[in-house]
Amino acid sequence: MTADVVALVRALDAEVSAERLRTDVETLAVGQRSRRRAPAAMRSAERYVTAELRRAGWRVARQSFDVRWRVGCMDAPGARPQLLKGRLHPRLVGANLIAELPGHAAAPTVVIGAHLDTVDGSPGADDNASGVAALIEAARLLGALPSPPPVTLAVLDMEELGLIGARVLASALRRTRPVAGMICLESVGYFATEPGTQRLPVGAGLVFRSTARSVRAAGLRGDFTLVAHRRSSAAAAELWQRAAAETACGLSGLLLRDPRPDGALGQLIGLLVPPLNHLGRSDHAAFWNRRIPALMLTSTANFRNDGYHRPSDTPDTLDYPRLAAVTVATAATALNWP
Repeated sequence: MTADVVALVRALDAEVSAERLRTDVETLAVGQRSRRRAPAAMRSAERYVTAELRRAGWRVARQSFDVRWRVGCMDAPGARPQLLKGRLHPRLVGANLIAELPGHAAAPTVVIGAHLDTVDGSPGADDNASGVAALIEAARLLGALPSPPPVTLAVLDMEELGLIGARVLASALRRTRPVAGMICLESVGYFATEPGTQRLPVGAGLVFRSTARSVRAAGLRGDFTLVAHRRSSAAAAELWQRAAAETACGLSGLLLRDPRPDGALGQLIGLLVPPLNHLGRSDHAAFWNRRIPALMLTSTANFRNDGYHRPSDTPDTLDYPRLAAVTVATAATALNWP
């Protein structure tokens, strides 16, 4: 990482606000947010996000979609295996919020994305008000720069129904403009520093041996952000890790490379090797499947947070200084995407 990037991280770190992040999470996570189950709450959350992004200087467009016969999943509570959640949706009507800064350079864009919806019955503080709050705070940091960067913000709908909004967006972006990469903020606010608080998926020791050894050697502490990536986004993952380490709290980023190729073959391999499919459980997978380099940042959801997909996923359980570090590293990586 160059001296310029280190200086950038430190400048952003001086401006980021853990208290603003807390306010954003508390405002969003007052109850479940769902286009189908809680439409009024979803509209309220949309209005809040739109207002905050516009206040930070971004132009926001609400891009609605109406799709038919999409393979997806149920938004039921709990952490049941994905194969037991499958569902064919006859029709889904939703909307993504897409934001860009006026006057940004005509260059390939980097997308920072986070889903707004929750599962049934959960206020979704970590999953995924934490990701949306980090996106909003990144918007404030990026919007204050002297030159508007070619970054696109995407607040995505219906992730819990099978990445529906992300699939719509990834397809549309491929047709309309070059996309350099995508950073997915997925459940990024829950940390646990006590030994034994981090769990590993079944089979992780066989498929991801070095990563599993590292987690065990550190006492199974849930004090890191997992940075899931593929070969196409390996350099960006390393940049994010180094940027996080330069923040005030010295956040640890644990790199985990998905060995699958981008595209349809990677999807197929995930079905055949279930431990790999854990790395495709959020909106970045829609971009991988369109051969767009992407990262998923996560605090590992149900492998750390007992409140995942439950009513106990509340704002008081999150670590806001570390969430601030996630925000800074994300903004710095988007500005310097390799």
